[in-house]
Amino acid sequence: MKQLTIIIAFLFFSNCYLFGQKYVLNNEKIIYSFQTNNGKVMTLCSDKMGKYIVYRFGTKESIELEFPKNKDKSSWNKFEYSYWLRGGGVENEGIDLNYVAFIIEKTKYVIYDTYFANGKKYEVGIRVINLSNNKAVKIIGNRKTQKGTLIDFRFDKLIKEGEELYD
Repeated sequence: MKQLTIIIAFLFFSNCYLFGQKYVLNNEKIIYSFQTNNGKVMTLCSDKMGKYIVYRFGTKESIELEFPKNKDKSSWNKFEYSYWLRGGGVENEGIDLNYVAFIIEKTKYVIYDTYFANGKKYEVGIRVINLSNNKAVKIIGNRKTQKGTLIDFRFDKLIKEGEELYD
């Protein structure tokens, strides 16, 4: 039992070190996070009291993008959650699609977490869509580093509900 406690403590502190205080502040909790296949970090956090939501992306040493700049109640209106769920497994071509999107100027960022029963295909990542020409870049996440879930937004009405699906 003592060894299990030590292992859990090590994993917790190594996780805090991985994301550093820059990616998750003391007053925040991780809603969803992962490392990309090129070693960058994506975190979607909220204030522990639900006062704001914030997206951070970059290297372990430096945040390249933080959105929004103002961390207050209005931040929830800058994000949109959409999903599609069809159960039934492979026989029904079951899917579970989850997206959180936001726009900065003429660029849409879409955090995704998807599952397709055919082939048991799981994917996490970020799509960056240029709204001027609709060209998209896909930043693939490492599912093994995934923490948290986007599914809770189905029941949390702080974030706007969207209808757009990206797969």
